[in-house]
Amino acid sequence: MPNHNAHLKSKTAAALGVFLLAAGCSQNEPTEAESEAPVQVALVERVPMQRIIRAQGILHPFDQANIIPKITAPVRTFYVNRGSRVRKGQLLAVLESRDLAAASVEAKGAVDQAEAGLRSVTAATLPEEISKAQADVKSTREALDAAQKMYESRKELLQQGALARRQVDEANVAFVQARSQYEIAVNHLDTLEKVGRDADTRQAQAQLEAAKGRYQGAEAQLEYSRIYSPIDGVVAERPLYAGEMAGSGTPLLTVMDVSRVIARANVPADQMSFLKAGDPATITASDGSAELRGKVTVVSPALDPGSTTAEIWIEAPNPAAKFKPGASVQVSIVAETVADAIAIPLVAILPSEPGASTVMVVGSDSLAHVREIQTGIREADKVQVLHGLEPGEQVIVVGGLGLEDKAKVRIENAGEKTGDKTEKKNDEKTEKHD
Repeated sequence: MPNHNAHLKSKTAAALGVFLLAAGCSQNEPTEAESEAPVQVALVERVPMQRIIRAQGILHPFDQANIIPKITAPVRTFYVNRGSRVRKGQLLAVLESRDLAAASVEAKGAVDQAEAGLRSVTAATLPEEISKAQADVKSTREALDAAQKMYESRKELLQQGALARRQVDEANVAFVQARSQYEIAVNHLDTLEKVGRDADTRQAQAQLEAAKGRYQGAEAQLEYSRIYSPIDGVVAERPLYAGEMAGSGTPLLTVMDVSRVIARANVPADQMSFLKAGDPATITASDGSAELRGKVTVVSPALDPGSTTAEIWIEAPNPAAKFKPGASVQVSIVAETVADAIAIPLVAILPSEPGASTVMVVGSDSLAHVREIQTGIREADKVQVLHGLEPGEQVIVVGGLGLEDKAKVRIENAGEKTGDKTEKKNDEKTEKHD
């Protein structure tokens, strides 16, 4: 019996050892399910996307006029205050101008006097020299007539044989000389009349024009004392009071047109190629309380060498003048719209070297494959894929970091789209809150 019991104990111990060895092996060797890495995926989809460029900007008025007087004089009257709405051409202020008014009256009198002088010269009698020339013309004409009669009389007597040829020739010479004297006298009179009258008239006209110029200058100086608004807008600055001296180099009033505003912002050089005049844009207050919708009107063709950025202008209507010039604002420009962009969640992109983008794609073999892609437009939660992926493929959004290429994976959210996951999470949060 003792031998039998010893043999039994030996067999039991061996069986127990085999069992313990098997148990130990089962703990060290993982099952197939335990070797699969759990991941979450999202489908590659076609969705509308927009390239939105954002920047900080400063507001400026649509138009502004710093009204500087052209004369130095005390302010007699202001017709507007700061904040007053004005129209183009409206009288805003008047400067002291009694001395200018007197100068204008004096200049007007000089004009009247010059006009009278011109009329006098035009209607005046001929000078003494012209009168003498007229007398010379008259006397030489009489001598010419007498010489002509003498020549014709002697010529007739010669034909009758009652007079010698020599006397006829003498009469002809006298007639020719008398005609020459007459022509000289006539030409002299014409020259005197033309030169004399033209010179006097030109002098009188020059005096009149000079008087008119002085009068126009005096009137302009008088008009400069009346200050008008060159634009529609609101009075933003009025630094002086009535009675104070207005200087010819200092703004008397500042008028701004704030019915529209312009946001000026600087955009990095790498984004300039996407922008153009006419792009829709939004101007948002710094606290996000209000926004204006407008468009890009100016894209600078050159970069600022100090900041390597370019300035853009965004113009927008400003109802009720809610936005004030000088305020800091946020600008958002829709530079590009793609109606059917191939997109994936932004979290699917793995950290990689600069200039490269990598994702993990789960194939039909349930293996994770490393895929390099080229990206385009980026939004807050998704990115456009230009090359490397096709719609319907599955990219890992959770669990891909540190995962090796061709690693065995187990999808925990198979068939869910990114929107479905977001909606599911929101529903879970709502249920939990309830």
